[in-house]
Amino acid sequence: MEQFSLRLTCYAEIVMGMEREMKIVVLAGGTSTERDVSLCSGSMIYKALKKNGHQAILLDVYLGYDGEINDREINDQEIGDLFEKDTDWAAQIGAVSEKNPDLEAIKAMRKDGGKSFFGPHVLEICQSADAVFIALHGLNGEDGKIQACFELLGIPYTGTDFVSAAMAMDKGITKDLFKAYGVPAPVGIRLKKGETESEKIPYPCIVKACCGGSSVGVCIARNDEEYRQAKEEAFRYDNEVVIEQYIEGREFSVGVMEGRALPVIEIAPKEGFYDYKNKYQAGSTVDTCPADIPQEKAEEMQRVAERVFCVLRLKSYARMDFMMSGEGKIYCLEANTLPGMTPTSLLPQEAAAEGVSFEQLCEKILACALKH
Repeated sequence: MEQFSLRLTCYAEIVMGMEREMKIVVLAGGTSTERDVSLCSGSMIYKALKKNGHQAILLDVYLGYDGEINDREINDQEIGDLFEKDTDWAAQIGAVSEKNPDLEAIKAMRKDGGKSFFGPHVLEICQSADAVFIALHGLNGEDGKIQACFELLGIPYTGTDFVSAAMAMDKGITKDLFKAYGVPAPVGIRLKKGETESEKIPYPCIVKACCGGSSVGVCIARNDEEYRQAKEEAFRYDNEVVIEQYIEGREFSVGVMEGRALPVIEIAPKEGFYDYKNKYQAGSTVDTCPADIPQEKAEEMQRVAERVFCVLRLKSYARMDFMMSGEGKIYCLEANTLPGMTPTSLLPQEAAAEGVSFEQLCEKILACALKH
């Protein structure tokens, strides 16, 4: 890992010394249940890019930019002025709250009724930038749709491509691929709304929405009534759910950048499991990086994370989540193609353990986007 640390740090330093000030759009917000997380990530990334000397704009992909345009077309000069304005685009963004955002209230803010997912002038502004740093999470951000759109429009963007994003976002497809390629994972099944289970997963079990994120729509069921309620909750967010064995043990995560694993981090919630609240409320968990586990176990987890990166044909960077049972058996839960970049997020902590600052990490991710 020492070799990787040196390579990552030096690469970031080289890019930061290129003396090229770039126009970067940080794209955040949207209409997924992870909207608030995305805005917080976007705010952190935006500030880091500004600190690195770039002309950066933080843009809500759904609300877009109206500013002084008043519903007319925006011209190149006006777009150029946006990048040069001394505006703090992150000034109004606060911390992630304990509750999911009110998405209907957000949608009601669009003057045009939200006929297109992209808000006013989003695509024009993105096309004028050198690259788009995608800070979106969840539906219509992490599922490959925006990536496919940017591919067609020739817009350079950060993160993996649209095919791998779509596969990794669908937990059912991910489980199928894990099974096919021998990736250790909890036993489980996929279930569509209205279907009957093909087999019974013993209690306790985990029920989660197929395409959810940030543990939204994830419940533990220990009996028939909890199982019924868990399915009802998960089906609120998706028409397909995954039901899998509950692994009692310790929770870990491993970031992977360009195919190489970062140090393992352990996440220990002070109460309950690693749900939405515990993920984003400061002080809710105890994070240890590098994780206090035997070296051979850390290396095994890192090798599995790198294998998942290849199996899902991921690019640039991602984060894999793991459980380790009391007997020391490792299970990969899922892959996150746009890991959180909030003050409590895991990937920045893993990079920091390698001596890579948040600003350097953002620059490295940006450099990956411009290479392809």
